Amino acid sequence: MRDKLAELEARSAEALRGDPERLARQHARGKLSARERLDVLLDEGSFVELDRFVEHRCTDFGLADRRIPGDGVITGYGRIDGRTVYVFSQDFTVFGGSLSEAHAGKIVKILDLATRNGAPIIGINDSGGARIQEGVASLGGYADIFLRNTLASGVIPQLSAILGPCSGGAVYSPAITDFVFVVDGLSYMFVTGPGVVKTVTHEDVTFDELGGASVHAGRSGVAHFRSATEIEALGMIRRLLGYLPSHNQENPPWRETSDPVDRADEALLDIVPDDPKLPYDMLDIIGRIVDEGTFLQVHADFARNILTGFARLGGHAVGVIANQPAVLAGVLDSDASIKAARFVRFCDAFNVPLVTFEDVPGFLPGVREEHRGIIRNGAKLLFAYCEATVPKLTVITRKAYGGAYDVMSSKHIRGDLNLAWPSAEIAVMGAKGAVEVLFRREIAAAGDPAARTAELEAGFRAKFAHPYLAAMRGFIDDVIDPRHTRRRLVSGLETMAEKRDSNPPKKHANIPL
Repeated sequence: MRDKLAELEARSAEALRGDPERLARQHARGKLSARERLDVLLDEGSFVELDRFVEHRCTDFGLADRRIPGDGVITGYGRIDGRTVYVFSQDFTVFGGSLSEAHAGKIVKILDLATRNGAPIIGINDSGGARIQEGVASLGGYADIFLRNTLASGVIPQLSAILGPCSGGAVYSPAITDFVFVVDGLSYMFVTGPGVVKTVTHEDVTFDELGGASVHAGRSGVAHFRSATEIEALGMIRRLLGYLPSHNQENPPWRETSDPVDRADEALLDIVPDDPKLPYDMLDIIGRIVDEGTFLQVHADFARNILTGFARLGGHAVGVIANQPAVLAGVLDSDASIKAARFVRFCDAFNVPLVTFEDVPGFLPGVREEHRGIIRNGAKLLFAYCEATVPKLTVITRKAYGGAYDVMSSKHIRGDLNLAWPSAEIAVMGAKGAVEVLFRREIAAAGDPAARTAELEAGFRAKFAHPYLAAMRGFIDDVIDPRHTRRRLVSGLETMAEKRDSNPPKKHANIPL
């Protein structure tokens, strides 16, 4: 037995050691090794490695004699804040992190284990792509992973950190997962690289311009979180998981807070300007209402006219969706609708209550938006809210105009608690637009059209630019003092702790993708 143990120790040392020269090159690029990343991500000493002796089975192109234990990916499980998570971390120092049949098999196994055991899966991607020498076997390996990602969607949280290159077919696994993390200067994602782009379209583009962190966090919307360093990104993963359940059959973790539930903030009376044309920052409102002012934004750089993210109210984890009047007046366009719809569906899948802060003048008009499919894209957000069965709480701070009023978690689409501040304006459209439609001829015939328009707008505002008509019909449950918003939301959440709602039996719905 002692001889056998000596052999085990020798093989283990080989699997753990890595190539010092290649590790040095990895560090020279400003990158951590695959194992160092797991040390940062997981609770100290909690990682248990699986399949550390797996090697590739390819005998072509000189690979028969190049067999390295682990085959370019480290897989296993560990803990984050004491909760079990499954992980894989691709090792760029071994075959460039390229995916072989054996490499894929390790990832598939860990995905299957995570799904069966009800624990989040975290993938750290740093790979040159499919291992060319293995041909269709490596392509089949990717497809095996894609299938597991799809089957696990909505069952366990799936998080992807892009800490190196991720190109070709490899990008579709992170794209299927729930949240993607990127790092400035390290992360690159694209279906075809700069060389292929130049050949096909004759465009000269750098790696960063084509698929860098800023591109995917701010323009394409592929990435949800952008960080300056790997350590910051891995810390963000830990922070995000603190708001999420381990699987779809449990509720998000409750955290004790020292922030009083009945805390009232006088500043809430002055944030919304009296002039409806003036902007304000919805982040100020969110920060003054949630526990300890802590709000973890999702997609912070993408579609900034709407805010999405996680917070706590009275210790309860919530998903927050909010129009942002400081950007495009908080209007809903295609990108904002898609961003919010995906977030709503994630929260609903994992039992995270939805809190909506509403100040929306409508959907963005114009030829460009119509041609981009605002009808279809806006319907995605409507569909997501309609379908959601988690507790849905809404606070209208100012404008709630037109179809956007319906879409933003209104009472008509199963909103559970719909509150309004006295500054709320609920109408088909704003005073200016309404007057132009209703009194066009009268204004044209007036001796002083400008004065008559101003008079009619003032009359319209007095009659419709308030929340009381909606409250009279029960579309608003209460008009509240803004200072009491926190208390009312926490009370609502606690009342709905055992909420039960369901949708008609079906294979799946057909959201307008």
